[in-house]
Amino acid sequence: MTPITHTLANIGLKPTTTARDMLTIARRIVRRLCEVRRANHEAQRALRRLAAIRREHLPFTRHNVEELERLADEHRAKLEATRAVLVGYGRLILLDQCGYAESLGFEALADLLNINRADRERARREGWHTLSDLVAIHDLENSAERRGDRWGDGSPLYQACQLALVEFMRTCPEHLLPDPFAPGAPFGPRLPPVLRIV
Repeated sequence: MTPITHTLANIGLKPTTTARDMLTIARRIVRRLCEVRRANHEAQRALRRLAAIRREHLPFTRHNVEELERLADEHRAKLEATRAVLVGYGRLILLDQCGYAESLGFEALADLLNINRADRERARREGWHTLSDLVAIHDLENSAERRGDRWGDGSPLYQACQLALVEFMRTCPEHLLPDPFAPGAPFGPRLPPVLRIV
């Protein structure tokens, strides 16, 4: 973790830190971790590509290829460490066990998440008042920013929530997960309509 992240984490540990401060700190830390994660991922991919190019000239480049792969593995380890912290913040947002949404209220929460006026009115109309509604489902954090359409693109808190959901699906025992292909489930066959005589 960088010194800025350590400083923010230490501020968050103080007993006088309010819910507003905690959510602001969480946003800043998650934003920084997403930047670090993206940089490490790009560096790892570049090192792997360079190692693949140098591998064509084996055995003369064996030492160079081994060094590039070692550096790529170091970046992979950093990615895993960053991912673990992001999963923790994603769980914090999804479950909202600290009660940020309830203690702050909708307007303060929308201000902290930087939701623009049009999306704020839509969220109010639709009844999206929880953190998981605003961030994990509808990705309204910094809603005026343009984002890509690729899977995983979105605001930093949204990315953390996605990582937490993926981690849950990966580690949850299979018998506890619902079957999405069962009859009546989202990907399963439709159930026949219930007919009644009126």
